[in-house]
Amino acid sequence: MSAVDLLIAAGVALLAGGINSIAGGGSLILFPVLVALGLGTVAANVTNSVAQWPGYIGGVLGFRNEYSGQRGRMIRFSVVAVLGGTVGSVLLLTTPTEAFDTVVPVLVFLASTLLAFQTMITKRLKKQPEGVVHADPVWLYVMLFLATVYGGYFGGALGVILVGVLGLGLGRLKLANAMKSAISLVTASVTVVVFGIWGPVEWAYVAVCAPAALLGGFLGAKVATRIPTTPLRVLIVAFGIGVSIYLFLRT
Repeated sequence: MSAVDLLIAAGVALLAGGINSIAGGGSLILFPVLVALGLGTVAANVTNSVAQWPGYIGGVLGFRNEYSGQRGRMIRFSVVAVLGGTVGSVLLLTTPTEAFDTVVPVLVFLASTLLAFQTMITKRLKKQPEGVVHADPVWLYVMLFLATVYGGYFGGALGVILVGVLGLGLGRLKLANAMKSAISLVTASVTVVVFGIWGPVEWAYVAVCAPAALLGGFLGAKVATRIPTTPLRVLIVAFGIGVSIYLFLRT
C-alpha cells in the first residue's frame, strides 16, 4: 500500500465516522474503498470494523447529554449488544456469507420504512402519562439482538437498522439516535476483540483510519444534536433507502 492509499482511506474514514453519528451506514463507504485499494472482501470487512471503532467513541461523547437518566437502559442494551456482536463475529469467521448477504438489503429497507412511519405508528399507541417509567417491550430486545448479530457479521448500515428499531421502540428519535451510537460502540468493541485476535486485519489502514473515524464521529454527533427531528428523520430514511439499494446491487 502507498502513502496515497493511506491518505485516501483516512479521508474516507473521516467522512464515514461523521455519517455513522448522523445517520448510520458510514461503514458502507469505507468498505468498498478498502476493496478498491486491493484488500479482499473479508480482510476489508474486518479492517473496516476495527477502524470504525474509535468513530463510535466520538459519537457517544458527542451525544453524552442525551444519555441523562438512561443508565439502566444502556446497561441492558449493552448486554444484548455483547451477545449479538459475539455471535455475529464468530459467524463471519466460520460460515460463508452468501445467504446472509441476500437478506441484508431487505433488513435495511424494512428498518428505513419503519422509521419513515414511526410518527404515525406511535400516535396510534396508547399515550403514557408523563413522568412514569415504563419497561421497554420484549420485542425491542429481540430486534436489537438480531441487529447486533448483523453488526458483528458485517456492520454496514447497522446504525440505520438500529435507529429504525429504536425509533419505534423508544418513541423519541433523538434518544434513539444517541442510543444507536452507544449500541454500535459496544458491538464494535466486540468485533475489535474477535477480529483483532482471529481476523485478517490490515493494521496499517487501521492506524490511519481509526483516528480519522474518531474525529468524524465526534463532529457528526455535534451536527446531529442540532438537527430538528423531522429533517433528521427524512435524512436517515433517505440514506437508509440508498444503502439498501447499494446492498441489493452488490449481492
